[in-house]
Amino acid sequence: MLQSVRDRLSHLRTAYAPHEHRPLDGYLVTMGAFGAVAASLAAAAGLSGRPLPDRPAAGDVLLISIATHKLSRLLAKESVTSPLRAPFTRYAEPGGSAEVNEEVRDEGSTVRHSIGELVSCPFCLAIWVATGLTGGLVLAPRFTRLAATALTATAASDFLQMAYSIAKETAERGSGASEGDRHSGSDRHSGSVRPSERPVASGDDRRPARADGLINGHVHDRPAMG
Repeated sequence: MLQSVRDRLSHLRTAYAPHEHRPLDGYLVTMGAFGAVAASLAAAAGLSGRPLPDRPAAGDVLLISIATHKLSRLLAKESVTSPLRAPFTRYAEPGGSAEVNEEVRDEGSTVRHSIGELVSCPFCLAIWVATGLTGGLVLAPRFTRLAATALTATAASDFLQMAYSIAKETAERGSGASEGDRHSGSDRHSGSVRPSERPVASGDDRRPARADGLINGHVHDRPAMG
């Protein structure tokens, strides 16, 4: 029975992606795990006797949305959480802003491959995180809101840090351009001499403005011809 299922999955995988390895059976395992987590949260909510809200509050939706974004990236991309992903991924290169890019470990089982794709992809993890936080709003609303508030504040701080860095780089580039223009302008002016700065001839090179003109600033009458 089990061998027949494996054969069918192998045939389906070959037909689905004949030129690329796609771990469809691993994906089935992760899908089953997600279903088990969601069912467990629903069962726990039923056993707790807490009523489910008819419509979530808009503030809670916004809070959970931002917290989901931050926690998903924290788990999937942050360098400090790389030990959690190391069994399923391999370091590739820095990703910027304390993040890293990783490659999925393709050797071993297909389950390992699918888990590697899951834990290194913030978009893939988002549904898991959102489901957990939503269940937390029912089972432990005060604690969940407090944790979500911390994550939301961290996400806002991240965006402010990036905005500050962009503004600082823009200001530095503008300051450098202004300094360059000022230097180039001074170089252009130094290449020409203003009329008021032209050297004045002295000594024998200085000549009177008129042949019989001003000598030492005084007008001398020419002697009358007899």
